[in-house]
Amino acid sequence: MTVRRLGAGLVAAALITPALAACASGGTGTAGSTATPTVTASGTASPTGAPVAGDAKQALLDSTKEISTGNFRFALTGVGSTVEGQVHQPSQSAAMKIAIGGPSSDLAMKLDVIHFKPDSWVKLELSGASANSLPEIKQLNLGKYQHLDQARIKGNRNLGFDFDKVDPAGSAVLTQGITEVRSTGTGAYAGTIDVTKAAEAGSLNAATIAALGTQAKTVPFTAKVDPQGRLSELVLQLPAAGQTAAQEIKMTYSDYGAATAAQKPPADQVVEAPAELYKLFN
Repeated sequence: MTVRRLGAGLVAAALITPALAACASGGTGTAGSTATPTVTASGTASPTGAPVAGDAKQALLDSTKEISTGNFRFALTGVGSTVEGQVHQPSQSAAMKIAIGGPSSDLAMKLDVIHFKPDSWVKLELSGASANSLPEIKQLNLGKYQHLDQARIKGNRNLGFDFDKVDPAGSAVLTQGITEVRSTGTGAYAGTIDVTKAAEAGSLNAATIAALGTQAKTVPFTAKVDPQGRLSELVLQLPAAGQTAAQEIKMTYSDYGAATAAQKPPADQVVEAPAELYKLFN
């Protein structure tokens, strides 16, 4: 295994501003009686139900507006993968912790990524039998924060962060693709999303979308909003496709307006990132 192969097989498939290609959350979240009206993307009721008060899709579109202010905490969970972090636009900073694989994995990865414009750092930990056998990997397990050259990570969704597009999961893009939605309770919704144009969202990559084929146009989802109408949870339920089992992508948002600035790593814990690190994530 080479560093470049590792990057393609582990990072591109599972990270966050990268995308979580395989994720899971508890429950299907498709509750709702047959009497619950279904609303199409245009806001009209389907023939199976009477018109509902308000527009469920518009409520979900509006629920993502607060995310754009860039002051919140978020999490993405998945099959062997977790991401959690915070975005603090007022200080132009963000931080996230990423874990892929577990103790029994042949190769597991943990990253502690900090962005404090104009600087970025990543602390990388790789473990497992493969990590111990690869000389390239050993050079990366420095136990310190590696300072990143912004010119080398610009446009890199694995290591970079765009403070003009502050939502790592791209929920606003995803909700734009809603094709059907119904209310399932106070602040709760369910329906389908066309994810064919959602690769830019960050929570799905192009390969995953392509593998779904025509199913990508009707991916089931559930969503919740908080008492202020802000998105608190969005779950995509990806159907089985080819050799890939059915999976779920779950993203949550909290602490709107109450996140704090990221903390820069101590100077004595920082080294410049070696060329091997950039190769891994490219």
